[in-house]
Amino acid sequence: MRLTLPVLLGVVILTFHSVAADGPAQIDHANPMLFLDDAGKPQAVRTADDWARRRGQILEGMQQVMGPLPDEKRKVPPDLRVTETVEFEGYVRKKMDFAVEKGDRLPAYLLLPKNVSGKAPAVLCLHQTVKIGKGSPAGMGDRPTLFYAVELAQRGYVTLAPDYPYFGESKADPYALGYASATMKGIWNHMRCVDLLQSMPEVDGERIGCIGHSLGGHNTLFITAFDERIKAAVSSCGFTSFAKYYGGDLTGWSSEKYMPRIKNVYGKDPKQMPFDFPEVLAAIAPRALLAVAPLRDANFEVSGVRDCITAARPVYELLGSKENLRALHPDGVHDFSDDMRKAAYEFLDARLKKR
Repeated sequence: MRLTLPVLLGVVILTFHSVAADGPAQIDHANPMLFLDDAGKPQAVRTADDWARRRGQILEGMQQVMGPLPDEKRKVPPDLRVTETVEFEGYVRKKMDFAVEKGDRLPAYLLLPKNVSGKAPAVLCLHQTVKIGKGSPAGMGDRPTLFYAVELAQRGYVTLAPDYPYFGESKADPYALGYASATMKGIWNHMRCVDLLQSMPEVDGERIGCIGHSLGGHNTLFITAFDERIKAAVSSCGFTSFAKYYGGDLTGWSSEKYMPRIKNVYGKDPKQMPFDFPEVLAAIAPRALLAVAPLRDANFEVSGVRDCITAARPVYELLGSKENLRALHPDGVHDFSDDMRKAAYEFLDARLKKR
């Protein structure tokens, strides 16, 4: 398979000349420290150049399942519209929508901290599986443990909470727009969110992070893997290895809200998948990543999380950034507890706030 690698705003975009999605994976997806050479044989990753090649292969595998990431031709001017402004203690919340491509406007909440001098760091805040979508991180609903867009705004961050397809006020049909998955549509929307943040006079475009819980936890990983403008990420209850996701039953990943090819092409079989989460974590290196994985998370089995972290760690070490990959395993369930959010915010502070 021949690939070209154009660069869009610091993002590596894979353009496919042929896509094979008709057989078992050719490499051990549990081992990011192997890459395929020109003959298609696994070789050890020993240098940064080897890793760059392996990273490209990881993004290729993700796109085999998610569909190709659109190129810059899909971009349109944002045409931002603010429909509501509400003052709160420490921040202002703006309800808004903006164009992310022809025929689709993305609803979102923008939270601006008060009394901040100069350009502030920003965090993209991705919601969990909840009907109100963006409203949850923006302080609505009945789960205060997931109000992280509010809490980060109160800490001095500009925060942006968009709707994921099929949630909140999102009206777009990803498949009618030509996407192979809602996951890739989400990635595209979230990249446009980064564009918007970088265009704002209140934001330091070099200090952007991403945080999310559950659905937002794995969407945080996906956008951060593809978009190198995101410098620090926190994923709460967002993943485990495919083999340890409900004993290897990938039904939950294969719905129209995720990646239908997991069922239609890969038979919901972890052994047939062209990517796995050890690779997704590794693709984020050397940038900062914190995984919060409770010991009793019924959705994402914790030993599979540990497997992924262990597999990705050598990549961070190779790139001289082993301190940037961290995992926390509280004795809890599928939630983002007070102490874990505190640790997450401190993790982001250490990497996104000026000293």
